[in-house]
Amino acid sequence: MSHADEAQGAAPVPADAALAAPATDSTPDVVDGIAFARLYGEPLFKLPTDLYIPPDALEVFLETFEGPLDLLLYLIRKQNFNVLDIPMADVTVQYLGYVDQLRQTNLELASEYLLMAAMLIEIKSRMLLPVKKADSGDEVEDPRAELVRRLLEYEQMKLAAQRIDHLPQLGRDFLRADVYIEQSITPRFPDVNSEDLRAAWADVIKRAKLVQHHKISREELSVREHMSTILRRLQNARFMEFSDLFDTSKGVPVVVVNFIAMLELCRESLVEITQAEPFAPIYVRLAYLPA
Repeated sequence: MSHADEAQGAAPVPADAALAAPATDSTPDVVDGIAFARLYGEPLFKLPTDLYIPPDALEVFLETFEGPLDLLLYLIRKQNFNVLDIPMADVTVQYLGYVDQLRQTNLELASEYLLMAAMLIEIKSRMLLPVKKADSGDEVEDPRAELVRRLLEYEQMKLAAQRIDHLPQLGRDFLRADVYIEQSITPRFPDVNSEDLRAAWADVIKRAKLVQHHKISREELSVREHMSTILRRLQNARFMEFSDLFDTSKGVPVVVVNFIAMLELCRESLVEITQAEPFAPIYVRLAYLPA
């Protein structure tokens, strides 16, 4: 029987069964191993053969620096050089070697370090020249002085930043604790002492005085009646002192009306008001002889 006959004689395979049974087995050889990644929820124990990886994706930087000063300080501290007496030849060679490696991978980043490289070369060149004293007789400043000052200031700021970073930070070192306290349904009111009650009563009295009303009532006072009263009192006495004719206990309105009645009696020449001398007591008497 030929292969064609065998194919014709074989039973047909359903389409669903063909999809359910793939041609290659994707089950990993080591099931108990640790997967380095997951793809759509499935563990991956080895990299796919058709995966494209960019050339720069797997670069490893053993040392990272924040800038030229950071690199220079690293080279000095790594070899235990004295910052105040930097061996410029050794440091410059090491610095240029790092910059040369950096230019091969990242030219834009290397441009930030070229200015410091030029400064190191300039300092190295100035140190090779013979030292000349200044005209004033003072010693010439060390060409490394400005660089040393910048390095010391940068190191102080770097150490301060590290100390600040070691402080506990919210969200990194600790989390804010939220506590739920179930409150009682029945409210509990505070107790009231006698001092609080006295202060509340004083406030009520103070507000009551602010809204009190002043009522003016009309009182009927007759001038003629007071004129008759004065005449009756003078008939029993020859003289009476001016202040004795006023009863101050009855209030100001009565005193005013009594004074008006006395003025009316003087106008009608029924009484006389006399005084022996200036500033002497004032007396009142009848201007006529009583019957």
